Amino acid sequence: MRALSMDEALAIVQHTFAHAREMRAHALAAIVLDSGGQVKAFLRQDGASIKRFEIARGKAFASLALNRSSRQVLQKAREKPLFMETLRAISDGPIFLEAGGQLIRDAHGEIIGAIGVTGDVNEVDDLCAMAGIRAAGLKCDEDFDDEACRRLNIKKDAAVKDPR
Repeated sequence: MRALSMDEALAIVQHTFAHAREMRAHALAAIVLDSGGQVKAFLRQDGASIKRFEIARGKAFASLALNRSSRQVLQKAREKPLFMETLRAISDGPIFLEAGGQLIRDAHGEIIGAIGVTGDVNEVDDLCAMAGIRAAGLKCDEDFDDEACRRLNIKKDAAVKDPR
């Protein structure tokens, strides 16, 4: 099993913020959790509000809890509220029901962590997270073809676009 290094985690966050600057996003916060849900890195840009750590962590943890983006976790909550209520009750970590959480995978598709991004609209949070993962030399679910998705049980989101 491959572990996510501290340097990789910090690179993902820094690249996430670089992409946010390019997009002229609002002030973001980003957290990277390892595959066991433990914090590897967290940074909050100047101007980001004070509860962003908890929100970002909840998005990333939700992704890890169900092996899918937090956007899909939110959809599952809409479809199966009792399931999500039970999951939240038995969970040993926070589950925040908003988009902005993405799984981090190695080149073979193994989940090595998750990122949670918060501070702008959901689509911008997701786009910055995915850009950060890719710029650090890793992959998000969207980077795998249909065959790999079937083999790895990856549930892809519909393409995310900047709504602004």
